Amino acid sequence: MKFRVIGQTGINVSEVGLGTWQLGGDWKRVDDKTARTILKEAVDQGVNFFDTADVYGRGLSESRIGKFLKGCSEKVFVATKLGRFSDPGWPKNFSLTNFRGHTEASLKRLGTEALDLTQIHCLPTEFLKKGDLFEWLRILKKEGKIKNFGASVESMEEAIYCLKQEGLASLQVIFNIFRQKPISTLLEQAKQKGVALLVRLPLASGLLSGKFRKKTKFSKNDHRYYNRDGRIFNVGETFAGIPFEKGIELVEELKAFIPVGMTMAQMALRWILDFGAVTAVIPGATNSKQVTENVSASYLPPLSKDLHFKLKEFYDKKVAQYIRGKY
Repeated sequence: MKFRVIGQTGINVSEVGLGTWQLGGDWKRVDDKTARTILKEAVDQGVNFFDTADVYGRGLSESRIGKFLKGCSEKVFVATKLGRFSDPGWPKNFSLTNFRGHTEASLKRLGTEALDLTQIHCLPTEFLKKGDLFEWLRILKKEGKIKNFGASVESMEEAIYCLKQEGLASLQVIFNIFRQKPISTLLEQAKQKGVALLVRLPLASGLLSGKFRKKTKFSKNDHRYYNRDGRIFNVGETFAGIPFEKGIELVEELKAFIPVGMTMAQMALRWILDFGAVTAVIPGATNSKQVTENVSASYLPPLSKDLHFKLKEFYDKKVAQYIRGKY
């Protein structure tokens, strides 16, 4: 596993981390045993960076991570998020008192005295731009409840705004072969500011694994079923905002670009890692085999310049026009 420094913290994290939305059980029914197996496999494969959120399973993801880390001899950097919890909910969540309360709840579930990194969790732009949220995070850092803070955002407009905030350690964004706007709008600015870029949805909710078909069915509690058109939250969080059927067609065309010896998922992850401004990708996994395949992207050689050019051209001509939601 290769490592990269997270922002200006001096802390090295694995360039392939583990996203743990699925460990909250909201949409993928992962039991305790399977969750532990996934976490253990990740650590065994050299992963030392987990990304979670208080809202994943109303704290279940954090609790599972906390229990696992009690018996883990390896040091793991855990990034969590706050701001979307249902109690007390929006807009009451947006106060120093409730930010503190949510942070203390995360501390308890994760079994730690200070959070490695907490991130504002895709909050409405109008609240984000009030600026109070970042001042509350600075206060929590002074209080010793958090070590670093960042922001998970939905659009490049929000990302650029957050980059201006003093003390920001990281930005979490959607960035993948189907969602390339950060290349021209964000990567260089984040690098110059010394802000870590954490990439969620690197496989576009599994589309870029190449394993789905138009007839693929998802359970009714899976966001890939109920949110594919943005019915519940930002459509960009599901299949990167691409209509599912169109996404399948695009993936079939992309298969012609896969280098010999790679899978579609490996190419997609390697493509992201080829950008030096990226600190880590955080793909999820519902079994240990997926963890192993995701981690393997760290060992692969960079994609050729010619392939990068072709994938950019493919995006410009065939993908960008179909992206929906904040971007």
